[in-house]
Formats: sequence, structure tokens, C-alpha cells
Amino acid sequence: MFCPNCGKEVNEGTKFCPYCGKSLETNELKLSETSNEKPETITSLVPYRKGNKWGFCDRDKNLVIQPIYDWADSFSEGLARVELNRKYGYIDKKGNYIIPPVYDVALPFSEGLAVVGLNGKCGFIDEKGNLIIQPKYDDVWPFSESFPEGLELVKLNGKWGFIDEKGNLVIQPIYDEACPFSEGLATVWLNGKWGFIDKKGNYVIQPIYDADSFSEGLAPVKLNGKWGFIDKKGNLVIQPIYDDRAWPFSEGLARVGIGEFPHTKYGFIDKKGNLVIQPKYDDADSFSEGLARVKLNGKWGFIDKKGNYVIQPIYDGVDPFSEGLAAVGIGKYPSTKWGYVDKKGNLVIQPIYDKAFSFSEGLALVELNGKYGFIDTKGTQYWED
Repeated sequence: MFCPNCGKEVNEGTKFCPYCGKSLETNELKLSETSNEKPETITSLVPYRKGNKWGFCDRDKNLVIQPIYDWADSFSEGLARVELNRKYGYIDKKGNYIIPPVYDVALPFSEGLAVVGLNGKCGFIDEKGNLIIQPKYDDVWPFSESFPEGLELVKLNGKWGFIDEKGNLVIQPIYDEACPFSEGLATVWLNGKWGFIDKKGNYVIQPIYDADSFSEGLAPVKLNGKWGFIDKKGNLVIQPIYDDRAWPFSEGLARVGIGEFPHTKYGFIDKKGNLVIQPKYDDADSFSEGLARVKLNGKWGFIDKKGNYVIQPIYDGVDPFSEGLAAVGIGKYPSTKWGYVDKKGNLVIQPIYDKAFSFSEGLALVELNGKYGFIDTKGTQYWED
């Protein structure tokens, strides 16, 4: 077993790490014992790049798995996706191949399954490498956990449908477009309109809208050129009065736009349709970890749920907060340099990177001088050139 704090291997059953002293009674290490935020898991082994090859090291940058791969991803559910000679497989934390590199495409494990691609078709494997669902689908929705709410969105012969975890076609592939199930309903597109189906494929709300998925009990819909919100019975709960696409609710608020393009201004409403934050921004994103990114006069910052600036709009680009940090960009594209700020606006990682992605399990992927690598929340760089 490995210590989730320092990443060093310790004997099974050990209660305290002999290297760093942290308790091993839990699989998770809390980033902040005193914060109200949801504790995040810190990955024990870090993908480490040496030149153009990838392996894994612990938090002290001691090599645990030698850099022999063309690419290595973070561990997920005990396995890491690696690339070798343009094929993908999975290794354990000792560097043993659990699933040999035979696939053209592979995604990280989620809920015990991973999407794999072979000869242009997609299927699913389990953590032992067994093909649970044969690679016969043209595409699989890759942007959420495997089988959200028990059904997975798949594409066959140009149409979308849903399968269960055994590969049974529960809802036939008849839709032109579709989104995964959310809160018991899936958004589907047929003959140019969006509607909502249940897990038996029955229309609960007929396809008469432009629409997005349900979130927090409501879904944004477009009717007669305006956007509003419906409940799961199809009742208009918030009248369609907004000019630009309304976004799903997140943390109790939804982004809405007023005014025709290019003069649209964005604000936020609550579930009763009250304008909680006035539409005065040139652009805005959903709330994440209590803050929303907004754009004003060409610059980005962050506001709280009362519309107060927590981080002033001084950046040329920002990403949403994840694990307490947000990527921020300084300078106009294509010369933007990226770093990270905390929720007080402190620049905790300097803007030196050409690209910067969100933190997950204590790590973020960045690009510097045309090469990728991982950093931790302190800015430690896990690579050598």
C-alpha cells in the first residue's frame, strides 16, 4: 500500500506512515481539515516526465515506476492509463501491466469500468481487462462518469441510444443527439427539437424545445425565441423572457442573458426567477465552489453569490475553481501565460505556463515550451528535461 500523503510504499496494515507520520486509517487525505469544502483525494503517485518518456514518482520526486511510456495519466481506481507505441493499456502502482497496451483509445476507469476503442469501435472493460461490453459502438459519451444513473449514452449507425452495464440496449439508438441522464431524465433531440425521456425511453416532456439537461430540479428551455425553465412535469416555472441561452442551475443560481447579440448582458437568477445578480456582465459562467467567473470590459474576475467581486476582473482568461484554485491567464492570445489563484485572489502559482488545466486530486496538467507535465498545488513541477 502507499501513503496518500507522501506517496511512499508502506507495509499493509500500517496505521501511521513511518516517513511522514500521517494516519493511514482512511484512503483520503483532507486538503483542509478545518475548511467547509468537500475533502479532496490527493493522488499518491504522480505522473513524472523525464525528457519525452513518462513514469511515476512519489511526492518527493523519487521514481517509483521508471519512465518508459510515451504518456502516463493519473491513477484512477488503482490503475493508470499509459501509452506505448500509440497503444493504450493500464498499470498498477507497482508498474505491472494489468491490461496490456492493445487499445487505440482508452479512458480512465470510473465506477469499475473504462471506455476503450479498437478499430474505430468503442466498448467497455473491467479492472481485470475483461471486455464487459464488446467494442461495437461508433461513439460513447465520454464527459461524465461511466453509466451515470445506470445507463450509458452510445452511438450506433449515426444515432444515439442507451445501454445498461451489461451492454443491453435499453433505449434504442433513434435520436439525432442526446445527453446523459440527469436527475432521472435524459435530453434527446429528434427532428430538430429537444425533449426529455425517462429510463424506459418514454417521453415525459415532448420534443418541442431547444433545451439543456435538468439540474437541481429545473431545465432551461427555449420557446418562441426566449429562454425560461421547466420542471420535470413540463410546467413553465420560470417564464421564457431571456434572450440568450440560459444555463442549468448550479449551486442555486442560473446564468441568464438579456439583450440581443452583440449587446447581451449576463446575470443570475434563483429558482423563483428573481434576478439575484443583475445582468451587467459581458459574459459569465456557472457557479463552482461558491464563485462564478465573469467578464467585464474584456477582463475576467470572480464574484460571489451576492454579486460582489472576490477577485477583480484583471485577467485575460480564467477557468472555474477546482479544489480551491483557478487557472488565470495574463496577456492576449496567443501569448497568454497561465498561473493559479486562490479564492482570496492570491497568485499562488506564477503565470509562466502556455496552458493550464484544472486541479484534480491535487494535480494539474500544464504545458511549458511545447511539453506537458504535472504540477501540484504548491507549484512543484514533476518533470525534468
